[in-house]
Amino acid sequence: MPELTFKGKVHVANHHLVVPFHELVPVKSKGLAKTPSIHDNLLIHGDNLLALKALLPTHSGKIKCIYIDPPYNTGNEGWAYNDKVNSPLMRDWLGKTIDRDDLTRHDKWCSMMLPRLKLLRELLTEDGAIFVSIDDNEVHHLRCLMDEVFGEENFVANFIWKCRKNVDSRTLNGASTDHESILCYGKTDTTKLRGQSIDISKYKNPNEDPKGPWASDNLVGLASREDRPNLHYELVNPATGIAYECPPMGWRYSKKRMASLIEEGRIIWPPKKEGRPRYKRYISDLSTHYSGQSTILTTVSTAEGTAELKEIFKGEAPIAFPKPSDFIKLLIEQIATDKDSLILDSFAGSGTTGHAVMKQNAEDGGNRRFILVETEDYADTTTAERLRRCINGVPTAKDEALKKGYGGTFSFFQLGGAVALQSILTEKNLPSYASLASYIFFTATGEQFEPSVMNPKTHFIGKSKAYDVYLIYTPDIEALKDLALDLATARALPQVKGGKERKRLVFAPTRFLDDPLLHQHGIVFSQLPYEIYERVEKTAR
Repeated sequence: MPELTFKGKVHVANHHLVVPFHELVPVKSKGLAKTPSIHDNLLIHGDNLLALKALLPTHSGKIKCIYIDPPYNTGNEGWAYNDKVNSPLMRDWLGKTIDRDDLTRHDKWCSMMLPRLKLLRELLTEDGAIFVSIDDNEVHHLRCLMDEVFGEENFVANFIWKCRKNVDSRTLNGASTDHESILCYGKTDTTKLRGQSIDISKYKNPNEDPKGPWASDNLVGLASREDRPNLHYELVNPATGIAYECPPMGWRYSKKRMASLIEEGRIIWPPKKEGRPRYKRYISDLSTHYSGQSTILTTVSTAEGTAELKEIFKGEAPIAFPKPSDFIKLLIEQIATDKDSLILDSFAGSGTTGHAVMKQNAEDGGNRRFILVETEDYADTTTAERLRRCINGVPTAKDEALKKGYGGTFSFFQLGGAVALQSILTEKNLPSYASLASYIFFTATGEQFEPSVMNPKTHFIGKSKAYDVYLIYTPDIEALKDLALDLATARALPQVKGGKERKRLVFAPTRFLDDPLLHQHGIVFSQLPYEIYERVEKTAR
């Protein structure tokens, strides 16, 4: 497979692996949940690369639909490359606003996107899909990056969205660019889109047919006489004796099959010879009420997204060119058919994706949840505020559901400090029990951490395929000095279920048991480095 090469690629190809895990710190006052929860609708404020890595322990392999709207790299967006990659070249790029005169702006954009796409892929379910909005500035580079990360065999579609209502009269080259692209990839080849709804309003039952509503369908075939001679014959109405000439490309069914359909009353005969017989298709014949989704999307435009935002913010649009919620909802409908699906947007902007998820749930009674990540400072004043207003209601809204409010909650989280053990050594604050448990469980087992099963009193933090996992720890320097896996603690650990081969994996600052006693109690011990609390104590002085 051809591979895209760009300046900086060698330094970012595996950067997502060395990005440290960070704490997600709840900010109750900015959300609407009585008790903030990682399993609520989420809005995370912080660098989206770090936030995606922080989500891995609890959400790896659980996201059904991802939609992102990254910088288009037009040269007028004012974005800067800020990933802390350990390379002189990359450090020289940090913090510098990227404009059209930057000869490396495409390299910087690819360097920014590659590690994020790799983390996004890890978060997807096996049958999940990612949609990425982009324009002509980077669509060719994005296609190559996504082929590399997701596999070109998992390409689903390139949707073309007619985002502009009117022709642009300001064009310099005579071409009005009225579209954007939305590249869609699956994590595997099991990804299937739902398609678009079939118009079933044409199915009627004027003659009270006992088989139910029906519609008239075409009987003309698609094969020449040379290719399919059995489909070329004269069709006769047995009741009137009127013969109907064979169409140039034959009939849809063979003579034997047609006779069976006539006997079943499935053929609609025209009142005159000049007409052509048609097929009576019942609504019950449809295995699904969906057909293929057109890759040309024309239902809504950017102007409607701006009008929607102004409606929510009392005439103001705090962010330019927002996507309309109906546009995002259309994409969500294609893949998040499970009403408990998780939807992620790591370039959240004004929060349109969260709005779209709530709107979809209001329409079909679903319980889908959203996870939004916003790097900019307007995460509270714009993104969270839009969610708050959509949930509580917008009195001036035209849509009755939005006017009333969609209801529900969301939890606001701030990206906290690094949890990776090597990073803790230079921090002044120890991680919380839950944060360290999440990090340890995921890195030790490679499986999702489930906070709801964690019990600090018994030290239990979760079950993996091979282990029951325990963490003996408290975020207190003095208390840590006395914490150890001793005989009393080993005996007090809950009994293991699942056979003699199953073990208990225990993390603790130290142990007072020798190897025979560990073996006797079915324990695999892993020591938390003494430096975690030794050096924290020194920096606190």
